[in-house]
Amino acid sequence: MQTVNIHEAKTHLSRLIEEVAAGDEVVIAKAGKPVVRLVPFVTPKPPRRLGGLQGKIRTADDFDAPLAEDLLAAFEGR
Repeated sequence: MQTVNIHEAKTHLSRLIEEVAAGDEVVIAKAGKPVVRLVPFVTPKPPRRLGGLQGKIRTADDFDAPLAEDLLAAFEGR
């Protein structure tokens, strides 16, 4: 990671952009204190399409039916 002052960043912006595009990070400082961090832009993934698994997953008809008493007792630690 490289730190440069604002004047140097203005003067060498094209070079800094090339370095950042290559994967480096550059910090721009004002009066010696970090103000901005330049990082490579990451293209966001497209949103997932809803319903992509529709018709491929089945749920049992009794999925939400109450559990048998002995099985419920085992889950509850009785």
